[in-house]
Amino acid sequence: MGTSTATALAHPNIAFIKYWGNRDNAMRLPENGSISMNLEELVTRTQVTLDPNLPADIFDLNNHRQTGLALQRVTTHLNVLRGIRGIGTKAYVRSENNFPEGAGIASSASAFAALTVAAIRALGIEMPEKDLSRLARRGSGSACRSIPTGFVEWYRGTSDIDSYAVSIAPPDFWSITDLVVILDEKKKATGSSEGHELAKTSPFQTARIQDADKRIERCRDAIQTRDFDLLAETTEIDCNMMHAVMMTSTPPLFYWNPLTLELIKMVRHWRKTGIPVAYTIDAGPNVHLICESTVENDLVEKLNHFTWVKQVQVCHPGGNAILE
Repeated sequence: MGTSTATALAHPNIAFIKYWGNRDNAMRLPENGSISMNLEELVTRTQVTLDPNLPADIFDLNNHRQTGLALQRVTTHLNVLRGIRGIGTKAYVRSENNFPEGAGIASSASAFAALTVAAIRALGIEMPEKDLSRLARRGSGSACRSIPTGFVEWYRGTSDIDSYAVSIAPPDFWSITDLVVILDEKKKATGSSEGHELAKTSPFQTARIQDADKRIERCRDAIQTRDFDLLAETTEIDCNMMHAVMMTSTPPLFYWNPLTLELIKMVRHWRKTGIPVAYTIDAGPNVHLICESTVENDLVEKLNHFTWVKQVQVCHPGGNAILE
């Protein structure tokens, strides 16, 4: 085939019910299902150019040439996608994020969702959303959730065929906001892929998995009935359980820092005073404050009073991964 180019946009997502631990690392089949919300204001834009004259894949992220593991992950995923057509044409991949990479905001989710959609189009393949989600999962588990729109559930499934994500409500279904509170912009020392492999070393992972379906059902009900109290309660306990697994893995992973805990305590105090707000934290120190949109301005004002808050990104429910 000759040179072909396609560009895609995808949003990272914040999980209310977390994905942590695989039962198949190569295929990224999760130990449990999960539920998330795409974040409209945060975007990854990825352009894939297949060029038969290239001797090897090239990957530029935010205008910086990538080598080592970052390039290896992109090439590995491109090989999966190129394998569908049975070709080996190398690609030039240019990707840009408008948010910090590797700091506990799901950059790999939007990255591999956008890479999948762009590469599949560049390869000249038409594919339904379900299969795009399955393929994105192969690059990064949470990427499968950035393919559909709005509020999304990822089915645990039994195999590669039935482990994919679907939309359970469109972005405009519920006016809630994710205030992404950046406490530390540094890239985390232990990436999520490595962390997933450590999950099984924690004695708490089994209990977390056994109870997951119940939490998924409660979270799905909370979203579909717009029950904020139920969402808050379910989201916070699920977050705490995941971090308990991380902290009791071998070696232990401590993603929180003292300010993370300080903000957790504040959120719980604010909710007791009647403010509809909850916290959740991915694999990093930064805190996502999930709130009803009616209070987002008040909360931003509160947060901006703290000198230790580096930045607050205001995010609303986002759409699906699209071709530009």
